[in-house]
Amino acid sequence: MRELSIEGAWVRETRVLQDDRGSYHEWFRAPDLAEATGYGLGRLAQATCSVSGRGTLRGIHFADVPPGQATYVTCVRGAVLGVVVDVRVGSPTYRRWEAVRLDDGGRLALHAAEGLGHAFMALTDDATVVHLCSRGPDPERDHTVHALDPDLAIAWPAGIAPVMSLEDSAAPTLAEAERAGLLPSYEVCRDWYATLKGLSPARA
Repeated sequence: MRELSIEGAWVRETRVLQDDRGSYHEWFRAPDLAEATGYGLGRLAQATCSVSGRGTLRGIHFADVPPGQATYVTCVRGAVLGVVVDVRVGSPTYRRWEAVRLDDGGRLALHAAEGLGHAFMALTDDATVVHLCSRGPDPERDHTVHALDPDLAIAWPAGIAPVMSLEDSAAPTLAEAERAGLLPSYEVCRDWYATLKGLSPARA
């Protein structure tokens, strides 16, 4: 596991075994994530799969902390640009984003801890992304920041017209979300991470 410049954002580089039959790889190993983060994904609550046409832009999604929602994603067909955004007010890297190409060749996986925003754009048709989540959806606690917020200036691929859901396209900017009190606090997130580390079997 390799930590990105945003605390709580990690990339897993996977060894792919190939022979005449095809390929095999482990895209998720709970002990590896637990060793890196101190608590891993916590209790796995949901696994989802999304199939997106080229240009589909999903996010930036995040949830209230606690409990938040940690996510671990990989692309099993085609390619996407996965993005993690630090939306934790008070964080030393607040507003920073990191982008990682996830595709069916490199087999990278991207982890975003509770309190971080996450999004992706499909670079190919039928881009298939699988997600592991620490909890399921909760409309009362789930939020979105506009992925095309000019102040964030995320470098989405040039020449690809973004296709967004009505909900995502109507999302507030980061500044609007902060003024509305929708963003998680870095201090609260840090306290929550410490709680999860204390509860994790990996720390026993």
